[in-house]
Amino acid sequence: MLITSIPQYIQGVTNAKLDLSTTDLTTLFTVPSDADFNAAIVNSILVSEDSGNADTITATLTNGSDVFSLFKVKAVGANTTIELLTNDLILQSGEILKVQAATANRLHVVASIQELSKTRVTTSALSRI
Repeated sequence: MLITSIPQYIQGVTNAKLDLSTTDLTTLFTVPSDADFNAAIVNSILVSEDSGNADTITATLTNGSDVFSLFKVKAVGANTTIELLTNDLILQSGEILKVQAATANRLHVVASIQELSKTRVTTSALSRI
């Protein structure tokens, strides 16, 4: 996969998970800003309502002091799971994906994410050996 003409290598995969126990805007995932990393691909964002009451979720993308709305007050039916994305979402180094529930203790969020690096083996990976 090529992004901005720089070869990209999958450095890791993760599921970022949250039980939204408050109505605070909460960080779901921050793209590493290590010199080796330069992007992440969010393949899926699942939101599950588990209290038997419909609710809403808001999702934003933060880049420095700029905040971009991804989903504003998106409905989630009682005892249902919805997929927020219809296509992959590409995040750049240092960007932050945040979510907020309208009501506490009703929603769970799971995002499937691929972290990309500019090199096949990163210095941060080598330091873990």
